[in-house]
Amino acid sequence: MKGATHLYAIALGSNRPHGRHGRPSGVIAAAIARLDQDFGLFDASPVVLNPALGGAGRDFANAVALVESSLSPASMLAALKTIEGDFGRRPGRRWGARVLDLDILAWSGGQLHAQGLTIPHPRLAERAFAIGPLAIIAPNWRLAGSLTARHLATRLARRRALG
Repeated sequence: MKGATHLYAIALGSNRPHGRHGRPSGVIAAAIARLDQDFGLFDASPVVLNPALGGAGRDFANAVALVESSLSPASMLAALKTIEGDFGRRPGRRWGARVLDLDILAWSGGQLHAQGLTIPHPRLAERAFAIGPLAIIAPNWRLAGSLTARHLATRLARRRALG
């Protein structure tokens, strides 16, 4: 993408069907296409199915996409919220069912702490549905000092196996 200055890792999640895109996995595929259209898709993980957390109800379809953009993190977050709205997401319960959820996991600018936005995502290392797909497409992305996506995914898998 001409003029792109940042690479963003975007988590995608859906656990409600959409009138045009069908099941959650179809919603994720359509959302990846939209990210490609609006920004510039660098890569995307396979879609994986995961059990819902909290009170979200139905299981989720999840993926991670890497996109290029010249937007600042705050502007990227605003653009992602617009896409969520275009897919029919409405404000509601924090852990409720949703047609589409888009979160910034990481960006090429490193760490960021701003009002309403922390990058890398503060719970990334605890969420297999996010760190696993990220480790598939960007295993060497440094997220916590010298720890890469692959390291964090491996640690989480070990903790879960022992737990």
